Amino acid sequence: MRKRGSVRFTIAWVSLAITGVAIFVFGLIVTVWPGSSTPSFLRAIGVAAIGMGLFGVMITVIAYRRGERWAWFTLWYYPIFWLAHLLGGLPPGQDHIHQIVFIVLSLVGLLIPVSEFFPRGVGRRACCARITRK
Repeated sequence: MRKRGSVRFTIAWVSLAITGVAIFVFGLIVTVWPGSSTPSFLRAIGVAAIGMGLFGVMITVIAYRRGERWAWFTLWYYPIFWLAHLLGGLPPGQDHIHQIVFIVLSLVGLLIPVSEFFPRGVGRRACCARITRK
């Protein structure tokens, strides 16, 4: 299946981990220093971001690194989330360069190891073997 410690796979999971850590840190900052006329609302957003970042890092570091397909599918949330923020002009910030960076990082993390999560012919042989045994 995948080579443990391959450089490509390391680049992939580190890219996704960076995205998760950045979301986690953003959540911490917004929770501690909301800096707005509606601090309780921003604190709630910050706590949600802490959870999203924490879950993303844990999924990346544990399940994704094991090569579990569900983790690969689940982490597609990152580019979708950042693309929605970019297209919708949503916060954080007025400059959207960070959103583009996180879209690229998450796409790198998901697209580089596609062949390791979905090797050619493996699923097809397993599927056909089950059908022919019945």
